[in-house]
Amino acid sequence: MGEIKRIDEHEDKKLAGRLILGDEKAFDLLYHKYHVPIYRNILKLVKNDETAKDILQEVFVSLWEKRNTIDIKQPVANWLFVVSYNKSLSYIRKTANALVIFEEVIADVSEDIPEPFITEEKLAFIEATINKLSPQKKRALELCKIERKTYEEAAKEMGISRHTVKEYLTDALATLRSQVKKQFDEPAAVLLAILFMAFLKK
Repeated sequence: MGEIKRIDEHEDKKLAGRLILGDEKAFDLLYHKYHVPIYRNILKLVKNDETAKDILQEVFVSLWEKRNTIDIKQPVANWLFVVSYNKSLSYIRKTANALVIFEEVIADVSEDIPEPFITEEKLAFIEATINKLSPQKKRALELCKIERKTYEEAAKEMGISRHTVKEYLTDALATLRSQVKKQFDEPAAVLLAILFMAFLKK
Protein backbone atom coordinates (compact mmCIF):
# COMPACT_ATOMS: atom_id res chain seq x y z
CA MET A 1 0.00 0.00 0.00
CA GLY A 2 2.84 2.37 0.89
CA GLU A 3 4.59 1.61 -2.41
CA ILE A 4 1.40 2.47 -4.32
CA LYS A 5 1.18 5.77 -2.46
CA ARG A 6 4.80 6.65 -3.30
CA ILE A 7 4.20 5.91 -6.98
CA ASP A 8 1.02 7.98 -6.87
CA GLU A 9 2.83 10.95 -5.30
CA HIS A 10 5.64 10.66 -7.84
CA GLU A 11 3.12 10.77 -10.70
CA ASP A 12 1.46 13.81 -9.13
CA LYS A 13 4.80 15.61 -8.93
CA LYS A 14 5.39 14.95 -12.61
CA LEU A 15 1.91 16.24 -13.44
CA ALA A 16 2.50 19.31 -11.26
CA GLY A 17 5.74 20.02 -13.10
CA ARG A 18 3.96 19.78 -16.45
CA LEU A 19 1.13 21.94 -15.14
CA ILE A 20 3.54 24.70 -14.13
CA LEU A 21 4.77 24.73 -17.71
CA GLY A 22 1.22 25.24 -18.92
CA ASP A 23 0.45 21.67 -19.98
CA GLU A 24 -3.35 21.51 -20.33
CA LYS A 25 -3.30 17.72 -20.53
CA ALA A 26 -1.69 17.55 -17.10
CA PHE A 27 -4.41 19.86 -15.78
CA ASP A 28 -7.10 17.58 -17.25
CA LEU A 29 -5.51 14.53 -15.64
CA LEU A 30 -5.38 16.20 -12.24
CA TYR A 31 -8.99 17.30 -12.57
CA HIS A 32 -10.08 13.79 -13.53
CA LYS A 33 -8.18 12.34 -10.59
CA TYR A 34 -9.29 14.72 -7.84
CA HIS A 35 -12.53 16.45 -8.77
CA VAL A 36 -14.82 13.80 -7.21
CA PRO A 37 -13.23 13.62 -3.73
CA ILE A 38 -12.83 17.40 -3.60
CA TYR A 39 -16.45 17.90 -4.64
CA ARG A 40 -17.58 15.54 -1.87
CA ASN A 41 -15.59 17.45 0.75
CA ILE A 42 -17.03 20.76 -0.44
CA LEU A 43 -20.56 19.34 -0.39
CA LYS A 44 -20.11 18.23 3.22
CA LEU A 45 -19.43 21.85 4.13
CA VAL A 46 -21.87 23.84 2.01
CA LYS A 47 -24.72 21.29 1.90
CA ASN A 48 -25.83 22.34 -1.58
CA ASP A 49 -25.09 20.53 -4.83
CA GLU A 50 -25.06 23.54 -7.17
CA THR A 51 -22.98 25.62 -4.76
CA ALA A 52 -20.52 22.75 -4.36
CA LYS A 53 -20.16 22.47 -8.13
CA ASP A 54 -19.56 26.23 -8.42
CA ILE A 55 -16.88 26.16 -5.73
CA LEU A 56 -15.27 23.09 -7.33
CA GLN A 57 -15.01 25.01 -10.58
CA GLU A 58 -13.46 27.98 -8.77
CA VAL A 59 -10.87 25.68 -7.17
CA PHE A 60 -9.67 24.29 -10.48
CA VAL A 61 -9.73 27.70 -12.12
CA SER A 62 -7.45 28.84 -9.30
CA LEU A 63 -5.23 25.81 -9.85
CA TRP A 64 -4.70 26.81 -13.46
CA GLU A 65 -4.36 30.54 -12.82
CA LYS A 66 -1.93 30.07 -9.92
CA ARG A 67 -0.01 27.12 -11.33
CA ASN A 68 3.25 29.11 -11.24
CA THR A 69 3.00 29.41 -7.45
CA ILE A 70 2.59 25.68 -6.80
CA ASP A 71 5.33 24.07 -4.70
CA ILE A 72 6.21 20.93 -6.64
CA LYS A 73 7.64 19.41 -3.44
CA GLN A 74 4.18 19.39 -1.87
CA PRO A 75 1.33 17.07 -3.02
CA VAL A 76 -1.07 18.77 -5.43
CA ALA A 77 -3.91 17.11 -3.55
CA ASN A 78 -3.00 19.09 -0.43
CA TRP A 79 -3.17 22.36 -2.37
CA LEU A 80 -6.54 21.46 -3.84
CA PHE A 81 -8.06 20.45 -0.53
CA VAL A 82 -6.80 23.53 1.30
CA VAL A 83 -8.08 25.89 -1.39
CA SER A 84 -11.45 24.12 -1.58
CA TYR A 85 -11.78 24.26 2.21
CA ASN A 86 -10.98 27.97 2.33
CA LYS A 87 -13.39 28.79 -0.49
CA SER A 88 -16.13 26.77 1.19
CA LEU A 89 -15.63 28.58 4.49
CA SER A 90 -15.70 31.91 2.69
CA TYR A 91 -19.05 31.01 1.14
CA ILE A 92 -20.44 29.86 4.51
CA ARG A 93 -19.36 33.08 6.23
CA LYS A 94 -20.90 35.24 3.51
CA THR A 95 -24.13 33.24 3.58
CA ALA A 96 -24.27 33.38 7.37
CA ASN A 97 -23.94 37.18 7.24
CA ALA A 98 -26.73 37.39 4.70
CA LEU A 99 -28.86 35.08 6.84
CA VAL A 100 -28.53 37.47 9.76
CA ILE A 101 -29.99 40.21 7.57
CA PHE A 102 -32.84 37.95 6.48
CA GLU A 103 -33.74 36.98 10.06
CA GLU A 104 -33.65 40.60 11.19
CA VAL A 105 -35.90 41.61 8.33
CA ILE A 106 -38.45 38.87 8.92
CA ALA A 107 -38.62 39.86 12.59
CA ASP A 108 -39.69 43.34 11.48
CA VAL A 109 -42.62 42.15 9.38
CA SER A 110 -46.00 42.97 10.91
CA GLU A 111 -47.77 40.08 12.62
CA ASP A 112 -50.74 40.36 10.30
CA ILE A 113 -48.53 39.86 7.23
CA PRO A 114 -47.76 36.24 6.29
CA GLU A 115 -44.23 35.08 5.57
CA PRO A 116 -42.95 36.97 2.52
CA PHE A 117 -43.90 35.28 -0.70
CA ILE A 118 -40.87 35.28 -2.98
CA THR A 119 -41.59 35.02 -6.68
CA GLU A 120 -39.42 35.04 -9.78
CA GLU A 121 -41.11 38.28 -10.81
CA LYS A 122 -40.05 39.98 -7.59
CA LEU A 123 -36.53 38.61 -7.77
CA ALA A 124 -36.15 39.83 -11.34
CA PHE A 125 -37.52 43.25 -10.46
CA ILE A 126 -35.28 43.67 -7.41
CA GLU A 127 -32.16 42.59 -9.28
CA ALA A 128 -33.01 44.91 -12.16
CA THR A 129 -33.55 47.79 -9.73
CA ILE A 130 -30.24 47.08 -7.97
CA ASN A 131 -28.44 47.01 -11.30
CA LYS A 132 -29.82 50.45 -12.12
CA LEU A 133 -28.17 51.94 -9.03
CA SER A 134 -24.93 53.79 -9.55
CA PRO A 135 -21.86 51.55 -9.14
CA GLN A 136 -20.93 53.27 -5.87
CA LYS A 137 -24.40 52.95 -4.34
CA LYS A 138 -24.61 49.33 -5.39
CA ARG A 139 -21.20 48.62 -3.86
CA ALA A 140 -22.14 50.36 -0.60
CA LEU A 141 -25.26 48.22 -0.43
CA GLU A 142 -23.33 45.01 -1.00
CA LEU A 143 -20.60 45.83 1.51
CA CYS A 144 -22.81 47.10 4.34
CA LYS A 145 -25.99 45.07 3.99
CA ILE A 146 -24.76 41.81 2.52
CA GLU A 147 -21.16 41.47 3.66
CA ARG A 148 -21.99 43.22 6.96
CA LYS A 149 -19.01 45.53 6.88
CA THR A 150 -18.97 48.67 9.01
CA TYR A 151 -19.12 52.12 7.42
CA GLU A 152 -15.42 52.50 8.19
CA GLU A 153 -14.50 49.20 6.52
CA ALA A 154 -16.63 49.96 3.48
CA ALA A 155 -15.18 53.47 3.24
CA LYS A 156 -11.63 52.10 3.27
CA GLU A 157 -12.43 49.52 0.61
CA MET A 158 -14.21 52.06 -1.61
CA GLY A 159 -11.69 54.83 -1.05
CA ILE A 160 -14.29 57.34 0.16
CA SER A 161 -15.37 58.84 3.48
CA ARG A 162 -17.56 57.11 6.05
CA HIS A 163 -20.17 59.83 5.63
CA THR A 164 -20.30 59.27 1.87
CA VAL A 165 -20.75 55.52 2.34
CA LYS A 166 -23.68 56.21 4.66
CA GLU A 167 -25.21 58.59 2.11
CA TYR A 168 -24.83 56.06 -0.72
CA LEU A 169 -26.39 53.32 1.40
CA THR A 170 -29.29 55.49 2.54
CA ASP A 171 -30.04 56.57 -1.02
CA ALA A 172 -29.81 53.01 -2.34
CA LEU A 173 -32.22 51.63 0.27
CA ALA A 174 -34.63 54.53 -0.22
CA THR A 175 -34.68 53.86 -3.96
CA LEU A 176 -35.27 50.15 -3.48
CA ARG A 177 -38.05 50.66 -0.94
CA SER A 178 -39.75 53.22 -3.14
CA GLN A 179 -39.58 51.10 -6.29
CA VAL A 180 -40.83 47.92 -4.62
CA LYS A 181 -43.64 49.77 -2.83
CA LYS A 182 -44.68 51.29 -6.14
CA GLN A 183 -44.46 48.01 -8.05
CA PHE A 184 -45.87 45.52 -5.54
CA ASP A 185 -47.40 47.59 -2.72
CA GLU A 186 -45.53 45.60 -0.09
CA PRO A 187 -43.70 46.67 3.11
CA ALA A 188 -40.00 47.49 3.17
CA ALA A 189 -39.27 44.37 5.20
CA VAL A 190 -40.48 42.22 2.35
CA LEU A 191 -38.23 44.17 0.00
CA LEU A 192 -35.15 43.32 2.01
CA ALA A 193 -36.21 39.68 2.31
CA ILE A 194 -36.39 39.56 -1.47
CA LEU A 195 -33.02 41.27 -1.68
CA PHE A 196 -31.56 38.55 0.52
CA MET A 197 -32.99 35.82 -1.67
CA ALA A 198 -31.71 37.52 -4.80
CA PHE A 199 -28.24 37.68 -3.28
CA LEU A 200 -28.12 33.98 -2.43
CA LYS A 201 -29.36 33.07 -5.88
CA LYS A 202 -26.34 34.68 -7.59
